[in-house]
Amino acid sequence: MTLFGKAVHVSIDLVLVSTCLAGIKRNTGLSPNLALIESQTAREYTRKYLRFGESVYDYSVASCGTSKYFERK
Repeated sequence: MTLFGKAVHVSIDLVLVSTCLAGIKRNTGLSPNLALIESQTAREYTRKYLRFGESVYDYSVASCGTSKYFERK
């Protein structure tokens, strides 16, 4: 696999992990404790990463909600 292919694969994996964490947060209220991160810069990037996952989660739920392949019960 080329370097570009590996970068795409890792990027997709990171989006999936962030989206999974957003789903856990929405369904259970549990979220990572960012106060444990000592570096202010790393904490800010982690917040941005988690917010991106929430955006992907919201978009996915909205798309599924308007699709004929999904129904609410």
